[in-house]
Amino acid sequence: MLFEPNPDIEAYVLAKKGAEKSYPFGEDVAVYKVKNKMFALMGSIGINLKCDPDEAIIYRQMFDGVTPAYHMNKEHWNSVALDSDVPEDLIHKMIDDSYHLIVAKLPKKDRERILGRFT
Repeated sequence: MLFEPNPDIEAYVLAKKGAEKSYPFGEDVAVYKVKNKMFALMGSIGINLKCDPDEAIIYRQMFDGVTPAYHMNKEHWNSVALDSDVPEDLIHKMIDDSYHLIVAKLPKKDRERILGRFT
């Protein structure tokens, strides 16, 4: 049986242009990618998101629900517990930031297609 992600958070993630969901690590972890580059991973505990290293530390200090991401580069990835002290609007900002960090590293032609303008 496939893991069913938080529907509100998943809808926000999948609303990102070019976002796709898959289960490459098994049925209990949903992976969200843009142009085959992961920007979010959601499991029963919460969501992993790429983050600026300085912001990653600040979020960890501010919220009990933000920790270094399990099985990820802990300098650049945070785990966010969805049923924690982290406000939903901040989770949305963290999703936006993760998405933009990944899109910024894509080849120029892919960035232009996704963003709909020249970067």
